[in-house]
Amino acid sequence: MKTKLSIVKIGGNIIENESALNDFLQDFSNVEGNKILVHGGGRTATRIAGQLGIPSKMESGRRITTKETLDVITMVYGGLTNKNIVAGLQNLNCNAIGLSGADGNTISSSKRPVGEIDYGFVGDIQEVNAKLIKTLLESGITPVFCAITHDGKGQLLNTNADTIASEIAIGMSEYFDTSLYYCFEKKGVLRDVEDDDSVITHIDSISYKQLLDTGIIADGMLPKMHNCFNALQRNVKKVHIGMPGMIVGKEELFTTLTL
Repeated sequence: MKTKLSIVKIGGNIIENESALNDFLQDFSNVEGNKILVHGGGRTATRIAGQLGIPSKMESGRRITTKETLDVITMVYGGLTNKNIVAGLQNLNCNAIGLSGADGNTISSSKRPVGEIDYGFVGDIQEVNAKLIKTLLESGITPVFCAITHDGKGQLLNTNADTIASEIAIGMSEYFDTSLYYCFEKKGVLRDVEDDDSVITHIDSISYKQLLDTGIIADGMLPKMHNCFNALQRNVKKVHIGMPGMIVGKEELFTTLTL
């Protein structure tokens, strides 16, 4: 019987709020068993880039990663944000290690081909080194991944944190009974975006299609849901979307996705 593994992804609204981040780290440190944390940090990167006079370019909600932007992202994601999170977890007796995809060759990717839009130094994940991550977990170490991968040829690449979380979950499902948690500022997937309590508590592949057809799931939730069902179709047991407290049972309302 496989042991359990929880993979938790947090975004900018938690990272940017010191109180919310501290509360989350306390909850995460209390999650029993094997666990992995994945984080972004785009808002901080945008702010610091602005302070350095580097413009942030977006296209349809996605960042265009120039060489200058990549330098800032590497400093913020891999340095400032990642190490503050790791230090916070160490303070809570959670023995964490901060990683990019380049560290230990844990996540390799390829530079996204230029299509209608040139996204610049953005990586599409090719492989997750699940054996090495498993070794860390078995040694009692909690990996904390930032949203940076590499191409194996010396080039770092900006990579979507939701995708990193789902691809790690897929890779680790060979060895563990894996659950994936996407934590953000809403209580879950909402039936009515104007009503924070209109949480859809369970979505399967049939109801997912119906929600797509009726336009209830749209815009920014679309790529997140794509990552969720991609993970489920590739042996991840369950995916949960909601506020951070759900990871330790502090939230009654959240969305669970299954096939």
